[in-house]
Order: sequence, then C-alpha cells, then structure tokens
Amino acid sequence: MKYGLFMMPSHPPERNIYDAHQWDVDYLTLCDTLGYDEAWIGEHFTSPWEPIPAPDLMIAQALMRTKRIKLGTGVHLLPYHHPAELAHRIAYLDHLAQGRFLLGIGASGLPSDWALFNVDGFNGEHRDMTRESLDIMLKIWQGEGPLEYRGKFWNVNLTDTMYGLLHRFLTPLQKPHPPIGVAAASYNSPTLRIAGERGYLPLSLAFNIDYINSQWAAVLEGAQKTGRTASRRDWRLVRDVYIAETDEAAREQALNGMLARAWREYLIPLFKELTFLASMKMDPDMPDEALTPEYMVDHVWLVGSPETVTNKLRKMYHDVGGFGCLLVLVYDHWQNQQGWETSTRLLAEEVMPRVADLTGE
Repeated sequence: MKYGLFMMPSHPPERNIYDAHQWDVDYLTLCDTLGYDEAWIGEHFTSPWEPIPAPDLMIAQALMRTKRIKLGTGVHLLPYHHPAELAHRIAYLDHLAQGRFLLGIGASGLPSDWALFNVDGFNGEHRDMTRESLDIMLKIWQGEGPLEYRGKFWNVNLTDTMYGLLHRFLTPLQKPHPPIGVAAASYNSPTLRIAGERGYLPLSLAFNIDYINSQWAAVLEGAQKTGRTASRRDWRLVRDVYIAETDEAAREQALNGMLARAWREYLIPLFKELTFLASMKMDPDMPDEALTPEYMVDHVWLVGSPETVTNKLRKMYHDVGGFGCLLVLVYDHWQNQQGWETSTRLLAEEVMPRVADLTGE
C-alpha cells in the first residue's frame, strides 16, 4: 500500500499566512525524507481554515526542497479557472517537476466559493463546468493542429502559426498529461464518475463504510459507461491519523491538539450546514449532537499505537474491499510539533511496513 498526504492545507484562522505556508513546506520536506509517496495540496478561496488559493505555488517551492515525493494539486477547482490558462500553467509546472507532478481536479464543494465566482453549484453547474474545462485542457495538450472550441462556458481558439513565429508549443512533460486524480465529497459522487469513465485516480474521504462504498460505486458506474475496468489499486482514501507510542498518548494528543480543534471549530459545524454529518455516523440513528471529536477518535479516525493503527487500517481495508493508497489529512500541529512528527514517523516506519501486503489487487 502506498501512503501520502492530503493537505487542505488546514491552519487556524489566527495563523500568519507566511508562517503557515512555511510550516507546510517544511512538513512536505520531512515526509519526503521519510519515504511518503505523494502529497496532494488543496485549493479554496473563501475558507480561513483552508487559506491557500494557489496550490501550484506551494508545489513549485516544495519541488526545490524535496527529492522523490510526488506533489499534486488536491485539487484545482476547474470552474474557477479559464481552461486555456490553467492548461498552460499545469504543463509548465509538469516540466519543472520532472515526473513528480500529479494533477488533481475537482468541481468545488463550498457554496461560498460558488458565490464568489457566480457559479450555480446548487443546480450542478459546477460539475458541468468541470467536464467542459477538462475536455478543453485535454484538447490543448494534444498539441496537434489548430483548435476552435465553442462551449457552454468557454470558447478557445488555437490558431496555426501567426507571423511565422507565434504558435502553440507548450504541452506537459508527461505524456499525454500528468496522472490525473479526481476528488469529490458528495455521496455516490457524480464527479467521481469522471474518474471511472476516464481511468483517473479516485480520491475519497474515508468516513463510514456506506459512504466509502458509495464513492467506489460511483467510480464503477463511470467505468461501466466507457467499458473500462476500474482498479482499486488506484483508489486513494483520505483519513485522519494520529499515532503515538501508546493508545493513551495518541488519544490524548489527538483530542487536545489541532486535529480535534479543527474538527470542533471548523469541520463539524461546516459539515452540519452542508448536511454532510450522516457520512460520518457509524449508527445512522445517532443525533448530530453526538458527533464530536471524542466520537470521531473512537469510531472514525485511525488513532492509537502503531499496533492499534495497523489493526484499524487492516479492518478498514477489508471492510471497503481494498484500496491502494492511504492519504493522511494534515493539520498545522505547530503547537505540538514533536508529537505530530512522531506520528508521521511511526506511520512510515512501523505501520506501513506491516500492511505492505495490502495492495488493492
């Protein structure tokens, strides 16, 4: 099983933007030295708890500090970019990364972001825009002949050579394009069907089993539509992880650090407003008020000693039928840096070697 990071990136609202950014880059550097396979870096525009509108800037800096870890956008929100401009930025960054770039795409799930860009996400416009944007970028990356595209949301013209000098020249280093990952949050996500249809890497939040299985069902539905065979080896599951030498220490640090604070002050209130709490309940009849960090640490998160987390990870793997990569949600643990770095090291050195037989096949 591969392992990596999913960085929203998450920082408390009072954290200085510059200091938060440096913490993220330092952490990516640490994970590179510990052998983590990949890291996906998020994009949002209106969430103070997720204060990064340009993951490619962080990736560009992290490429200079790391040697082997693959770095991806997690994700570029396609409705908010002109596809011709984004296609060229991605192609350029792919050359800088020399094979270490992953392209994550998504449709966006924050209504405040929809409002900022005047996108009607409540009626699915963001998903239609995502499909059209992706189609345009793929055509641009083909690099063959002139292109005239008249779409519902964007128009693009790539002409033949002008004045004998000016023409399309920039396509990605990786052919035909970087590996593409698709992230989504809704139950049985329509966006994840794109991953199945096109053979892309699905990225799913790992909450209760019914919700996780609905995500894979969406991938299979998309694959069936185009006659593909979806591979669980490509499936990335994103989950909160905190490891210490003992179960007691791990639970105490998780509940008294940034992990529980982010959930208590940001994620649980947000998911309640978005009517998303049901995806985290192991008992569908439990009231919303019972869904607390204490509940999450006991029933959802992978928290404990290396042995305990290994057992929880194996159980999750078998409960969902297998997957190929665990992505750890990352929060800014600068107030207990030693504890978080210990958790990061224990996952790499003591947990993942014990589950090397779990490949998703």
